[in-house]
Amino acid sequence: MKHKSALILIVIFSLSALIGQVSAQNTAATPLPPDSRKLDEGRKRADSASRVIIQIMSDRDKSIPRELLQKASAVVVFPGVLKGAFVVGGQGGHGIVIRRTKDGWSAPAFLKMAGGSVGAQIGGSKIDYIMVIMNEGGLKGLFEDKFEIGGEASVSAGPVGRNAAASTNATFDAQILTYSRSKGAFVGVSLKGAVITQDDVLNQGIYGKTAKALLIENVTPMSEAPEDLQGFPKIVERFSK
Repeated sequence: MKHKSALILIVIFSLSALIGQVSAQNTAATPLPPDSRKLDEGRKRADSASRVIIQIMSDRDKSIPRELLQKASAVVVFPGVLKGAFVVGGQGGHGIVIRRTKDGWSAPAFLKMAGGSVGAQIGGSKIDYIMVIMNEGGLKGLFEDKFEIGGEASVSAGPVGRNAAASTNATFDAQILTYSRSKGAFVGVSLKGAVITQDDVLNQGIYGKTAKALLIENVTPMSEAPEDLQGFPKIVERFSK
């Protein structure tokens, strides 16, 4: 009788351990739902970036050449950065990035920008900054712990207009092409000295992952992003065909 009771106890403990192990595996495999406030913040940023791209690309004579977007490895937009945000000690802008995948474009990840000499004038007008990343080296550099534009990666002010790419060596020489738009004027601009970091409070709140994990370590396709965030990669896809 004692042996039978001991055997029953062993079986019960074994089953309990197995159930606990399966439960832990299922919990690890099932991502947590996005934080609703973080998702709303991400949606607003994605919507703002989409508007910037649509407005810039609406006039092909004053836009990013489509052939550059067709070759780009990634696109970054920092919408609505206030002039004066880059004064020493000040907070910079908040942006969004997507990368090209074998089937289109990735889920968007979120970035922050600070420092640099751009926008040093104190004022109330807003500036949109766009970065077109032309190769894998420029993209990987973006996800260093503290990426300074013009540091390791080669950066140039991007060409503007439908025929501009054919008349410049920028696409061959630079890993990153940079642009700005203010009060309707859209030009290539140097962002040298600006520092970009991952906005992982937002990335973790939405995806439970860092930006680097999303776009470098295990590339997350657009289809796996929350539906509210898919508009931005779809807009870029439209103009990069």
